[in-house]
Amino acid sequence: MAILLSRATTLSLLSLKTTIPSSNSTFTFILFTNQAPPPTTTRILPLSNPSPVTMSTTASSSSAMYQLVPEQGGNEMERVADHTFGRYTSSTHIIKKRSSSGKGTSIVWFRNDLRVLDNEALYKAWLTSQTVLPVYCVDPRLFATTYHFGFPKTGVLRAQFLLECLADLRKNLIKRGLNLLILHGKPEDIIPSLAKAFGAHTVYAQKESCSEELNVERSVIRGLQQVVIPCPEESTGVTNSNNVPKLQLIWGATMYHIDDLPFDATCLPDVYTQFRKTVEGQCSIRTCIKLPASLGPPPAIEDWGCLPSLEQLGLRSRNVSKGMKFVGGETAALSRVYEYFWKKDLLKVYKETRNGMLGPDYSTKFSPWLASGSLSPRFIHEEVKRYENERQANSSTYWVLFELIWRDYFRFLSVKYGNSLFHLGGPRKVQRSWSRDENLFESWKNGCTGYPLIDANMKELSTTGFMSNRGRQIACSFLVRDMSIDWRMGAEWFETCLLDYDPCSNYGNWTYGSGVGNDPREDRYFSIPKQAQTYDPEGEYVAYWLPQLRAIPKDKRNFPGNLYIPQIVPLKYGTAGRHNKEDKSSGRARRANERAGERRWNRR
Repeated sequence: MAILLSRATTLSLLSLKTTIPSSNSTFTFILFTNQAPPPTTTRILPLSNPSPVTMSTTASSSSAMYQLVPEQGGNEMERVADHTFGRYTSSTHIIKKRSSSGKGTSIVWFRNDLRVLDNEALYKAWLTSQTVLPVYCVDPRLFATTYHFGFPKTGVLRAQFLLECLADLRKNLIKRGLNLLILHGKPEDIIPSLAKAFGAHTVYAQKESCSEELNVERSVIRGLQQVVIPCPEESTGVTNSNNVPKLQLIWGATMYHIDDLPFDATCLPDVYTQFRKTVEGQCSIRTCIKLPASLGPPPAIEDWGCLPSLEQLGLRSRNVSKGMKFVGGETAALSRVYEYFWKKDLLKVYKETRNGMLGPDYSTKFSPWLASGSLSPRFIHEEVKRYENERQANSSTYWVLFELIWRDYFRFLSVKYGNSLFHLGGPRKVQRSWSRDENLFESWKNGCTGYPLIDANMKELSTTGFMSNRGRQIACSFLVRDMSIDWRMGAEWFETCLLDYDPCSNYGNWTYGSGVGNDPREDRYFSIPKQAQTYDPEGEYVAYWLPQLRAIPKDKRNFPGNLYIPQIVPLKYGTAGRHNKEDKSSGRARRANERAGERRWNRR
């Protein structure tokens, strides 16, 4: 019996072939080539394999053009990940519990939770079902354009990172008796059709908090409401009723669970310090979810689909040639935690080094894996506590958790303020006249402002998909304070480029940095002369990204005058010739910045 799902759209949809439905049914996905679909039928195309990840030399080689993060080779990463998974494998009593309660089939719809360790949606699907179908939808909307200014919504570097995450997720699921079905199309088309074809009673997925993702959730729910699954026959052999598959959304993106907050998220304090002190004093952090060694079996599927190539996503392949090359996937994420905490023992000095700008080890660099959900913040918390027990506890170990709380705070702010995070006036509805001068913006975007500290950071961003927290704050301040450019242009460009992009942290930080955030005390100015003097005093960072400056004396690299391109705008406060002094306004801004507790753009 062939099952075809008809919709009046031009998107790819799903065609399934199956035998007569029974507990032993075998489902085969039909792969279409270039033949035209039936007039009213759309289809989902499993796509071809992506290009393999290019691994170059690491920082240990003097000839290395870029540094891998993490730096371990594939075999070492696998060893670390396998050891970590071993520590989080469940005991026998969970298996016994599942054997008495699991029935039918459930679907795990992977979104921004591309991991196995501490994945509650995956655990609940396994616990409640006989068979589990993991699926990822390659949603074409992720590769469209940004809302206001039409930049690519997902740049090539984050797309490559995502494909690496998916390949690694599939590998880790296979190790545990499952697989990952990869289909191209909108989740609201794919998920209901899969639920119908496989008779799934529940679709499990991670709960998101921003409007685009919430709209998709609502569309999936509407689609599932049109699906009717016959109930299995009871011992009498009579089917009593029909079931509609449900979407069960599970909160899993933060260190503190939203249900454990001592207040409703809509009543979140508008001052971070108040939030932090409250949750630290009144909340506990849940332990990581443990999984059994085997999560199988999955439904019988002949073709699980292939990852798309970058070209099939409308992107042109580009290798990282300088700076840091992040390796996508949960295996790499667990390896980086081990490398930073345990192998290099850098956690103990994190607070002293975190404001660096050059190289992979001044900060944790966890943020790309946190953003994709390849790394659980609760796992980081447990590793910090283990480090404190086995080695030492100090201000640096606390500061990693401090900044994970910042990350939580932005996620909860998105629940409280909704779409106002994306509005020009921000949560406070600030009225201000902004420029959209395209020439000025292009000079900022391309790293041609005439200020080496800005230009170097923007070139690092476009080359690697990463920028330090310090660099992000400086680049943001320059765009909105010195150039008076619409902050949303900067936010959307970061959305395009950042490996660690997530809407909550990105837009939450941009509203703060532009003075339209929920807390008016975050209205701050970053003086480029002062920032350069403090964080790049010998110009090593700017000379790395702007090699033409290397021949200039170190004390002049950040302000080379006529030896560099002209400055596109004058600074609002401070001048290039006064590195060692600031005017009163800039000094007040700097001191306010220091008192504010080091807001972090994303967990580094």
